[in-house]
Amino acid sequence: MHNPFEPHLKLRLVDDICVVSFNHPETLNSVDEPLHKAISEVWAYLASVDGLRAVVLTGEGRAFSAGGDFVMFQELQDDHPRRSRLIDEARAIVEATLNFPLPVVAAVNGPAIGLGASLAVLSDMVFIAESAYMADPHVAVGLTAGDGGPLTWPFVTGLLRAKEYLYTGDRISAERAVELGLANRVVRDADTLAEALAYARRLAALPQHALRSTKRAINLHLLNALPGLLDYAFAMEYQSFDTPEHRQIVADFVAKSS
Repeated sequence: MHNPFEPHLKLRLVDDICVVSFNHPETLNSVDEPLHKAISEVWAYLASVDGLRAVVLTGEGRAFSAGGDFVMFQELQDDHPRRSRLIDEARAIVEATLNFPLPVVAAVNGPAIGLGASLAVLSDMVFIAESAYMADPHVAVGLTAGDGGPLTWPFVTGLLRAKEYLYTGDRISAERAVELGLANRVVRDADTLAEALAYARRLAALPQHALRSTKRAINLHLLNALPGLLDYAFAMEYQSFDTPEHRQIVADFVAKSS
């Protein structure tokens, strides 16, 4: 299978299912600019692949995705054109994922943080490894939560629980993620990808028109909420890069990591 997103995304064809893997294992699949761009473009590419009937989304190595890269955050603070482009890509990621016609099964093999958590919850089915966890620490690092949490989490967890975890950025264990509705099933670490593939095969065998149109009908709940919500959330996320709190948190993190 041709892969225009190497080396940032791995694409592996298993019969009529594509396994898409975030491929920055050395940084726990943290999302830098090349990976961010690849994620924004991969959905349209996969939709054009003849014969494809389902997608499994996972991460290489020990993590699903550790979320946004802090060095990139620091660079975006004073580079407004790059920041605008990344914000536009973030919106494209949310819209493209929700509009993608094929079923997507997330195999959350390790931590799913920030954008990683958003992409998991935007999927159609979520298998989460028993040792994995989710978190959306946007607010905790001084950023407005713009790329998925405020859109999807209130639908699946309820408003009060969404606020609890989006405000604090607290880690959500695999079992708690299922309780909250952020994931469907907890599975043994070693079985995460196999379980996701097995379920993807089940979806791939279903009548495709009925499956895809039903997915579209369900996602219309979220798509109808997109315009006003994302306009506000991403405008505020853009502005939050300029706040002293965010700048100090990122500077401290980068200094500690170097």
